Amino acid sequence: MPNLTANNLASHTTSAIAAQPSYIVLPRDSELVGKSYPTVLAFLVDHFKQIDASVWQQRINDGKVHWQNGELINADTAYQATARVYYYREVQAETKVPFNEQILHQDNDTIIVYKPHFLPVTPGGNFVNECLVHRLRIATQIDTVAPAHRLDKDTAGVMLMTLNPHTRHAYHQLFLDDKITKDYQAIAKVTPDLLAQLANNTCELPLHWTVKNRIVAANPSFTMQVVEGEANSHSEISLVAVNNGVGLFELSPITGKTHQLRVHMQSLGMPILHDRFYPVLQPKGPDNYDKPLQLLAKRLRFCDPISGIEQDVECQGLDLLAMS
Repeated sequence: MPNLTANNLASHTTSAIAAQPSYIVLPRDSELVGKSYPTVLAFLVDHFKQIDASVWQQRINDGKVHWQNGELINADTAYQATARVYYYREVQAETKVPFNEQILHQDNDTIIVYKPHFLPVTPGGNFVNECLVHRLRIATQIDTVAPAHRLDKDTAGVMLMTLNPHTRHAYHQLFLDDKITKDYQAIAKVTPDLLAQLANNTCELPLHWTVKNRIVAANPSFTMQVVEGEANSHSEISLVAVNNGVGLFELSPITGKTHQLRVHMQSLGMPILHDRFYPVLQPKGPDNYDKPLQLLAKRLRFCDPISGIEQDVECQGLDLLAMS
């Protein structure tokens, strides 16, 4: 079973440099919209405006910027359209996430893993090496570990990771062809109207909703909102248990829009417990490890496209009594 307990709830931060490089493809001249760059350094400074020019200069001086073949790029290296430039992300302070991932299944092509709350899947923001991919690369000594799909940093649960670059496309295709089933759980406060109906026996559990609406980016752009128009999202949601006004929900996302289940629960008037984005975006601050988002990717089912084996993997569910 996955370890849902922090090893050490007193988190700490350290400076960090990515163990694996990121890369950017230098745009063609036609894509630069009137701009031109004599050197790679000039492009990097202009493209990554949030990073001071002196930082890029220092990275180049330290040998942390190179071409795909490993050849180092210096301050005078000429711009080469369509070439890949590799660099190593750095942060001054990287938070150590005090929860463990757990490998639930592994074969030659895949790892099925439990991802804990608060741990990002890939590097981003202030997270460089504290991510699921890097942890798995260390644990397995396989540097080709890559995610087959997405799971929000705030969401815990079962994820499919690929190991073999030559078969990776077959697992991506499962999601494109809707040949993989994802089952989620969530905990949320039940609306007063529903509680009243349950109390006077005018309805009974389980209660079911089919939610279809149009989800688009909001402001800020990392949040989403429901707008008028043709539906582009679809979830099946059921309320299966209630205790002290708090409900346990089972959710099946039929489509895969960003934050879809979180937005759909909000649209029902029952936003997921401890959601810092919905219904109101909370001020940016450190993660509260005592209040993880109560959303869990509990189960993953699919027929392995390489081995033909039927996979059905799940983790321990959410604890309604603990939240009530």
